[in-house]
Amino acid sequence: MNGVLSSPPPDPIRCISGNKDCTITNAYGAFPDRSICRASQVLYPTTEKELISMVASASKSNTKVKAATRYSHSIPKVACPGGQDGIIISTNKLNRVVNVDVKNRRMTVESGVLLRDLINEAARNGLALPHTPYFWGLTVAGVVATGAHGSSLWGKGSAVHEYVVGMRIVTPATAKEGYAKVRSLSESDEELNAAKVAIGVLGVVSQVTLKLQPLFKRSITYEMKNYSDLGEELIRFGKEHEFGDVSWYPTQKMAVFRLDDRVPISQNGNGLYDSIEFRATPSAQLAATRATEELQEATGDANGKCVDAVNVTWSDFTEAYGLTNNGKIFTGYPVIGQNNRMQTTGSCLFSKEDGLRTICPFDSRLKLYFFHETSITVPLSKVSSFIKDVEKLVELEPKALCTLELKGGLLLRYIKASSAYLGTTEDSLDFDFVYYKSKNPLVPRLFEDIFEEIEQMGLFKYGALPHWGKNRNVAFHEVIKKHPNADKFLSVKRKYDPQGIFSSKWTDQILGLKGSVMIFRDGCALEGLCICSEDRHCAPTRKYYCRPGKVYKEARVCAFEG
Repeated sequence: MNGVLSSPPPDPIRCISGNKDCTITNAYGAFPDRSICRASQVLYPTTEKELISMVASASKSNTKVKAATRYSHSIPKVACPGGQDGIIISTNKLNRVVNVDVKNRRMTVESGVLLRDLINEAARNGLALPHTPYFWGLTVAGVVATGAHGSSLWGKGSAVHEYVVGMRIVTPATAKEGYAKVRSLSESDEELNAAKVAIGVLGVVSQVTLKLQPLFKRSITYEMKNYSDLGEELIRFGKEHEFGDVSWYPTQKMAVFRLDDRVPISQNGNGLYDSIEFRATPSAQLAATRATEELQEATGDANGKCVDAVNVTWSDFTEAYGLTNNGKIFTGYPVIGQNNRMQTTGSCLFSKEDGLRTICPFDSRLKLYFFHETSITVPLSKVSSFIKDVEKLVELEPKALCTLELKGGLLLRYIKASSAYLGTTEDSLDFDFVYYKSKNPLVPRLFEDIFEEIEQMGLFKYGALPHWGKNRNVAFHEVIKKHPNADKFLSVKRKYDPQGIFSSKWTDQILGLKGSVMIFRDGCALEGLCICSEDRHCAPTRKYYCRPGKVYKEARVCAFEG
């Protein structure tokens, strides 16, 4: 590392000596279990040929390998090779557009291409990838591997991997084959259903081919309103708006509906979405916000959180969440603009270097925005009941969820049933919420029991699926049993990587191959590492830490195992 201070985030991989003796973290500076991930070296292939050579070397020596991306935005340890002797292969320099077939509306890119570059290159050729996550600092292979998505029940739905029609993956091979080979998959190959969402355990993706659509414009209007039966309204709303989503504020008893629909490319409008959440933000502002949060947590100031939540909610709504009608100012709804200017954002990644006076809000170098993020996908058939259960908790503790509303409330996005073996199993609604995380792992957050109960209700009462690139360990407890095609996926995994060099302790645990994802230690209940069962003791998260062998009978909410 050259030590230069700059506004854009640094490489998440840091090495002591050249490219050796390295550590990797995520963009947020901490994995859910707060462990440090080490590797013997990092490699930066610039061509598929170099990538094949690197995988062959690792395969021959039976060395653990993991692929890493430019900004490392997966929260769990997807990129951790699981041992200080492992190797990280970064796709940072595999960042070229290989081919754009305008006639057949197909585009092939290398695995390290950022969403920003993908959608803009498509637009230059009159094409559009209709759905992406809302942050453009993700690589195409990273998005596909973790099942990342936008919001839609229309057509093929909002998951990017549903538009993948081809992949090239470098996997281990036999000595006769040179210890590594490229597997080229097309729509006719059933194994593509395994490769499309594979959390990095099959090999390193070299190229991805996507089926695109003719370029179009989108019309967006944010509408804030109260509701009587949110569950029923959500089902209706998802059917009416192609790209619509909802931000839910349970304490304020209202929701913000994003009316987001396709309009003809000929319609007037040059709108731009530059999300407040992903703009370069003054470090002093972030520091002040964090200091206020820490004081409120330390003093149990729920009232202060609720007042601030209302102010933040109205401020964001007034600013149209970063929408402008002409790229400069917001003059009113609807905001109409080309899909590539409206679907995803992240201008802080490309802001000027200014010695950290401004940064991306999530930049971990100054540790000013530290949080947990839970993202669970609840089947549409169970959404109404889940929402009613959350509303009951709000009735019990009316101020408990204000801390969620400080960070945008619960973002609700639609996901269609997937063809991928590890994809969404039925039409669903994703509940995504961000909340305060203490820098001390033994300090509980305010109303922690309420957050744990919401998480566990979704996962275990309603059978929600966790987002592979987000969440804490508890969300992945026996997750593989929720996927009816898990055996097909694991069969492909054994075929592609029989030695398991692309597997780690964490991936073995969540795939049900070896051990449990649960970790038992002091503080585990606060970090989402354990879960209650009949043969373990439960600790109330509001007052106590998770300590083996001690029973707290006064617990109202059973959070996690001791």
